[in-house]
Parts: sequence; C-alpha cells; structure tokens
Amino acid sequence: MNTLAEFGLNQFQGLDFIDISLVDGFNVPMDFLPAGGGSGCPKGRPRCPAALQAPGGCDNPCTVFKTDEYCCTGSAANSCGPTDYSRFFKGLCPDAYSYPKDDDTSTYTCPGGTNYNVVFCP
Repeated sequence: MNTLAEFGLNQFQGLDFIDISLVDGFNVPMDFLPAGGGSGCPKGRPRCPAALQAPGGCDNPCTVFKTDEYCCTGSAANSCGPTDYSRFFKGLCPDAYSYPKDDDTSTYTCPGGTNYNVVFCP
C-alpha cells in the first residue's frame, strides 16, 4: 500500500517519463514536477473509502477484494477499466495513475536532463 513516484530518465528519444501511481494503494500525498514549478500539493489530506482503510493509508482494491475486476486479471485482463475506487482516487489526484491502464492521463514526459522537485505534502 504505497504511493509510488516512477521515473524513467533519459529514455526513448532522450525523454524522461514520469508518473505518480496509486495503483498499489495510497499512503503519502506527493507530487513531483520540473524544478521551478509550483508545489502541486492537494488541498487537505485525502481520506480513504472505508473498505480500503489500512494502518498508515489506503489499501488497493485488488488486495482487499481479490477479484478480476480490481486486479485486472482473468476475464478483466484485456478490458481493465476504471472502477468506483479508481475514480475516487483520480478525483483526489487527477494526474496520478489510478488503475493499471490509466496511461493516457497519467504519464508525462520532459526533456532528458530536467531537474525535478519531489514534494511530500503535509
């Protein structure tokens, strides 16, 4: 159950690929952006849906419910889409991955060599 900051630096065509993922759960509000940008912190500390509450943060629905729908496995492997829980997290953190196939709205690129600020929000 961790908020993940994922970096692929100086990758394809010399670009950095960056994202924040809430797919495995949520425990620390954070953001990262090119140096010189704003803080990017959400207002207030988000709360977990009751079913996902865990010590120190939120579990992911796959761990809690162990179903194909939430784990993107079995019959849902090729059609994995957003769920009520991933929509909840997307509403709190619109730039973060909220389910495994959320690439279109959650992966960002910057030129290789960009400096970043990683911000852990209060």
